[in-house]
Amino acid sequence: MTMTDLPSPLRILVDADACPVKDEIYKVAWRHAVPVTIVANSHFRIPVHPLISRVVVSDGFDAADDWIAEQSDAKAVVITADILLADRCLKAGATVLANTGKPFTTSSIGGAIATRAIMADLRAGGDVIGGPAPFSKSDRSSFLSALDAALVRLKRG
Repeated sequence: MTMTDLPSPLRILVDADACPVKDEIYKVAWRHAVPVTIVANSHFRIPVHPLISRVVVSDGFDAADDWIAEQSDAKAVVITADILLADRCLKAGATVLANTGKPFTTSSIGGAIATRAIMADLRAGGDVIGGPAPFSKSDRSSFLSALDAALVRLKRG
């Protein structure tokens, strides 16, 4: 095995529950030779591939989030729709992408957390406000581009 055969020190950590872009993550990871860890509190099928691994955590509250946050650092790309997990991972230095490809950044996370809190208050007050827009083909395409760009940027250092 040569140095070029070794997996990248970069890695992708996936908050797998309800993640609609797992297949896209695998494709980009294989192209860049970056390992992927799928994290969930239940056992489900993943491709048999040396770059893909699975971590099944307890079903305790936020167990998957806690595991991902603890593993996050400047060499990790975290995929999650969870705003509070995104905040924790950003604070650890990780690159964080939503399932739609939208990056969470240190400058945008505060507004996202505030919006989340307002929406929770509205729902708690009985307001019917609907949920997020349905996941679309353009979201999938945006995600692929964003993940590829994030990995290229991190590889360049």
